[in-house]
Amino acid sequence: MELSFEECLKELEAIVRKLENKDIALDEAVKNYQKGLELSKRCYEIFNQTQETVVKQVEGDKISDFKAE
Repeated sequence: MELSFEECLKELEAIVRKLENKDIALDEAVKNYQKGLELSKRCYEIFNQTQETVVKQVEGDKISDFKAE
């Protein structure tokens, strides 16, 4: 199951808090950083898909309005 945008964002925030901790081991920091990059990519993908859906809907509404006139 893929994470939702909100779930990704929540995990990203947790990772940022971990990385801000000065006591984190280097190998753990690198793993967290890599996981953060994956989550960031997933958020970007979800955002783009949602944006495309909204744009298509708005364009469809404009076409429908035009045809109605």
